[in-house]
Amino acid sequence: MSERLTHGLRRGLHCFAASRLMGGASLGLVLTSLIFLSGCSGEPPEKEPVVTVQVAPVEKTTLQRTITSEAVLFPLQQSAIVPKISAPVEKFLVKRGSRVHQGQLLAVLENRDLAAAAQDTKGAYEQAQANYETSTAADLPQAMQKAQLDLQAAKQMLDAQQKVYDSRQDLFQQGAMPRKELDQAGVDLTNARNQYEIAQKHYDALVAFGKQQALKSAAGQLESAKGKYLGAQAQLTYSEIRSPIDGVIADRPLFPGEMAAAGTPLLTVMDISQVIARAHIPQPEAALLKVGDKASIAVPGEEKPIEGKVTVVSPALDPNSTTVEVWVQARNPEQRLKPGTSVQVSMQAQTLPDALVIPASALLTAQDGTTSVMVVGSDERAHQKTVQAGIRQGDQVQITEGVQAGDRIVTARAYGLPDNSKIKVEGQKATEDKKAEDKSDK
Repeated sequence: MSERLTHGLRRGLHCFAASRLMGGASLGLVLTSLIFLSGCSGEPPEKEPVVTVQVAPVEKTTLQRTITSEAVLFPLQQSAIVPKISAPVEKFLVKRGSRVHQGQLLAVLENRDLAAAAQDTKGAYEQAQANYETSTAADLPQAMQKAQLDLQAAKQMLDAQQKVYDSRQDLFQQGAMPRKELDQAGVDLTNARNQYEIAQKHYDALVAFGKQQALKSAAGQLESAKGKYLGAQAQLTYSEIRSPIDGVIADRPLFPGEMAAAGTPLLTVMDISQVIARAHIPQPEAALLKVGDKASIAVPGEEKPIEGKVTVVSPALDPNSTTVEVWVQARNPEQRLKPGTSVQVSMQAQTLPDALVIPASALLTAQDGTTSVMVVGSDERAHQKTVQAGIRQGDQVQITEGVQAGDRIVTARAYGLPDNSKIKVEGQKATEDKKAEDKSDK
């Protein structure tokens, strides 16, 4: 039995007692009054409860879609300097933390044997160069001149033998000379002609090919000597370790006198004038990013985020995590940001002008995932409306469907509030009283 009914029965008994004293009321009438009136006092029915809530209007604003992710800092450039030869370290010229410049000498390896080899090949190269100059300036012209003189001598001998043969042939026809001497003159003429032809071919060959081949031979010897000399010089330079970039010495595992092995890093140089935060973003979010988008890096221990920009959006997915690697680059002039630090990056992926937004606290999410808000109607009641939520920015949520600009939304005490509940806006009474007071003063 409810409290209200119990209270009515008590009142009815009092009425019954009063009627017995007055002798005017029957028991049935009293029972009827108990059932329908719940007492003879005539109390009014209870009022509908009013819930005090806080409201906010639906506003239009420009909304920035921000993508956040965990990331790790990397240097702008990094070079693990590996020697090409194995040799003991003669001396280091830098230590960890030293700032270096491109081309600066960082260390020297033991190189006395390499220096001796370079000196030896240098002498051979200079000798080959001298031989080349001698061949081109003296030997070849002398050979050409000798071949030309031999050709002239053979020509003169041929002409002389031709005259002797002609003279003896005339004498033989006149009967003044025997046949034997004419035949001997013919043999001598033939030999002279053969000598001339040999000299001519030698001269022509020397002119056509000898000069060229002689130059090639001399040039080949010179190039061979030069190559050996440059190779020895390169081996010598390998013993001098220089920095390929500007940066800071991050690692130096050896000490002077220890053996530096070819293929094993001897020094590590990092350029941390700028840092790169590398993050792995889900594919749908990464599709909204592009190179040049503004970004910021939140670093532990730093009061303000570091401004940067997106410099790389990988064109391929990571096969292990099916995410997209994104780089955010930022300046590090004071070099306070250290590579290897875990940070959080925020990237501005999309700008939405005239977006309808409400406070995030006003959005209600059901167990099935549907979202709704409580809209304040003109009847001062809260009406539940299903909405479609968009992107979030801080404590604001975009609403793409379900409300209009200017609608008043319940922001506090909306959870568990039944639909069509009678509400009272917190602070509204004080505002109305203030307006009334101002109006009376006027």
